[in-house]
Amino acid sequence: MKTETGVAAPAESVPRPALELPGRSALLSRAGWSAFVIAVLLVCVLAPLLNLVVPEGSALHLSDYAVALLGKIMCYAILALAMDLIWGYTGILSLGHGLFFALGGYVMGMYLMRQIGREGNYKSDLPDFMVFLDWKELPWHWALSDSFVATLVLVLLVPGLIAFVFGYFAFRSRIKGVYFSIITQAMTFAAMLLFFRNETGFGGNNGFTDFKRILGIAIATPGMRMFLFVLTGCTLLGFFLLARALVRAKFGRVLQAIRDGESRVMFCGYSPVGYKLAIWTISAMMCGVAGALYVPQVGIINPSEMSPANSIEIAIWAAVGGRASLIGPIVGAFVVNGAKSWLTVAYPEFWLYFLGALFIAVTLFLPNGIVGLARRWKRGGQ
Repeated sequence: MKTETGVAAPAESVPRPALELPGRSALLSRAGWSAFVIAVLLVCVLAPLLNLVVPEGSALHLSDYAVALLGKIMCYAILALAMDLIWGYTGILSLGHGLFFALGGYVMGMYLMRQIGREGNYKSDLPDFMVFLDWKELPWHWALSDSFVATLVLVLLVPGLIAFVFGYFAFRSRIKGVYFSIITQAMTFAAMLLFFRNETGFGGNNGFTDFKRILGIAIATPGMRMFLFVLTGCTLLGFFLLARALVRAKFGRVLQAIRDGESRVMFCGYSPVGYKLAIWTISAMMCGVAGALYVPQVGIINPSEMSPANSIEIAIWAAVGGRASLIGPIVGAFVVNGAKSWLTVAYPEFWLYFLGALFIAVTLFLPNGIVGLARRWKRGGQ
């Protein structure tokens, strides 16, 4: 089978869903739109009702713990979706997406630290950790941290700019495959070591915590917690539609052609560098937004979010759910993190063994992940 660019997919490649026909204009099928509307209702209507209206003693009550957990997992689902765009559809395995996630979180964390004001332990306009380290004024990179609008811009700009600069030199140098994965992992590890240092002005190994409010509204109130939950869910659904539009367009078909045969794409007159750089930057910006939504819901951000192990976990979510399917990585993020939440409480000593066994099983027996297995069952039942 050939793509629109005339590039044939290699026969030995892992089976993937067939490319969408160029003539189709609908973003989602009728069943897809129905599922999307149901998801919107679950996030925007049902969850708030179960949490805020249904009394706590009821079996139908959605606890604050469940709201926080689901909100955190939805942030992870955005990460997995971003990974699918760069790995599943473009064939570039990144082991550095945890860096972009943490950068977005740190940008939001800086704003939330400024919102504490004089309510900290030292009753100072400076964050507590700066007072403890005997800082006299805010460093230059905190200049716009008191502006919510500037924070929203920087949540996109900081990860996007770093990804663009890194990707520009990496892709122009034709670094690919395992070499690219190792370099992204090294970049993330170097950033983690940098942020651990107290003199950088990012709180050292403790990071940022003890947030009080956002836009002058207390974060700890049930209404604000639910607002952040709904906002995260709507952002996830919005990014899903964006990703769907990208992969169905000519841009997405070229990305898939690059994944299956980059040299043949070049022979067809396309420059892979621009396409890879564009999707790499978009993916990083999505991670930054996920980090910004994660921090106020979890209540802390520190350099451990940049650890290479976290970036590897993102790849596992995408692989378990099913690469090159968009919905698959979202499912994988919910399945893996749901299992992690339960196992780390019930059987904490077995969690890492379970994660390793799950990844090996998916690699050997489910190359298309959970979604691929569901599609196979569906075809077998017809």
